[in-house]
Amino acid sequence: MLAIARTLMGNPSLLLLDEPSEGLAPRIVEQLIAAIHEMKALGLGLLVAEQNLAFARLVASRVYVIEKGAVRFCGTTPEFDAAPEVRDAYLAL
Repeated sequence: MLAIARTLMGNPSLLLLDEPSEGLAPRIVEQLIAAIHEMKALGLGLLVAEQNLAFARLVASRVYVIEKGAVRFCGTTPEFDAAPEVRDAYLAL
């Protein structure tokens, strides 16, 4: 959270977040989701790399599934939701 706040002090036009929900308490994750929505509303571009599908779905407008360096799916969140074969093939445990 501190790293994100320090980055925002520089007034960036794009913010790259790598696994932002990792290791955070659920209450803090909820606050992070709200902060990401606020940043998006202010016009800040965000690229979020996240393995937590539930978190990613709450903050993403577009979804890219990458496996071994290759893009296996790209589309909007509703398009991703309409493609259960992608989730089953690449995101199932």
